[in-house]
Amino acid sequence: MNLKQRDKKHLWHPLTQHKLHPETIAIIKANECVLTDEDGNEYIDAIASWYTCMYGHCNDYITSRVSTQMQQLDQVVFSGFTHEPAIKLSEALMEILPENQNKIFFSDNGSTAVEIGIKMALQYHFNNEQKRNTLIAFEDGFHGDTFGAMSVSGLSVYNGPFKDFFLNVKRIPVPNGENNDTILNTLQHIVSNNKVAGFVYEPLVQGATAMKMHDIKGLNEILKFCKKHNIITVADEVMTGFGKTGKHFASLYVETKPDIICLSKALTGGLLPMALTTCSQKIYDAFYSDDMSKGLFHGHTYSANPLACTAALASIELLQSDDIQNNIQTIIASHQTFGNSIKTHHKVKSIRQLGVIFALDLNIEMERYGNLRDKLFKFFMDNGVFLRPLGNTIYIQAPYVITKNQLEKVYQVIKDALEII
Repeated sequence: MNLKQRDKKHLWHPLTQHKLHPETIAIIKANECVLTDEDGNEYIDAIASWYTCMYGHCNDYITSRVSTQMQQLDQVVFSGFTHEPAIKLSEALMEILPENQNKIFFSDNGSTAVEIGIKMALQYHFNNEQKRNTLIAFEDGFHGDTFGAMSVSGLSVYNGPFKDFFLNVKRIPVPNGENNDTILNTLQHIVSNNKVAGFVYEPLVQGATAMKMHDIKGLNEILKFCKKHNIITVADEVMTGFGKTGKHFASLYVETKPDIICLSKALTGGLLPMALTTCSQKIYDAFYSDDMSKGLFHGHTYSANPLACTAALASIELLQSDDIQNNIQTIIASHQTFGNSIKTHHKVKSIRQLGVIFALDLNIEMERYGNLRDKLFKFFMDNGVFLRPLGNTIYIQAPYVITKNQLEKVYQVIKDALEII
């Protein structure tokens, strides 16, 4: 039996209805921007495997550093112990994070990073002897699949069966430059009728909502409002972090900085799972007490795994290198040229871009997971490009090391797809 046949015996894949989609593609090798399956077919990974492998697959700089580290210290409990990879990573992060961030809490994926951010926001007020039990979040956002993260997410396609068990969340629309006053009025109404602990948001780009982008000024007005009312702001930068928006973090575009930032995905260059929840000194101080119960009692077995910390440190060094920064600017310019070439196509409804994130909406009604979407996905794969359409949205978020020829092939396959749908 080949790998695809063996897979069917025991494996249950994410975001998959196996009765409708029984087939998988078995990948046996990955290098830079190319995935190779068991039949020898190659695919350009134009979404960096869910925005993780931004420096390319099996990056020699990262893997060699991790290989060296694994000969010295592979894993140790992070409660009561510490180690150099975690310390060096914290020091490197403080050089690039927004200036108000000062403390780092480790976990192992984006959902748990958000979960911890929510717990920090709620317990911050509890420790200050204020009972605040309501959260604010954007409509149609997505923050992960654990219960707190689901609670602040708005995509019912993922969360419908569980909504009766969620935290108390009030939703507001994303700012578009024209509704800013309306949003502020809505916020005032929410605050007047609820005890609001925190605001959880994806800054500037809502990833799972098909790369929906919103207004910087409007977001800043929301954050200013939250600061005024001591509402803890939690920026979910799991997708946007580490250069994808053109800056190291999307929060750097906004004058008012978040109290808490959630990070994962590209943090380790896609090599190993790890996540961080960073916060300001103000947040940390609310937990610093002679009272044991005021501590943040949250932990993961693999918190601050030395190998993952080493991968993250190497990734940050790559991010800051001239080569990667120049590549980012080249991709940004290439996307702009591509966007200009297709924006008037009769099957293109709209285009949008921030940094290396590019998205186009088709002028066609499509289900998020439907037959036409599946037809598009198959067309891309048959033509050697790995793209995952989100309904009628096609987006690109390729590794920073993608070559000019590879990027041109991605563009051409998208253009070809417009002619077959």
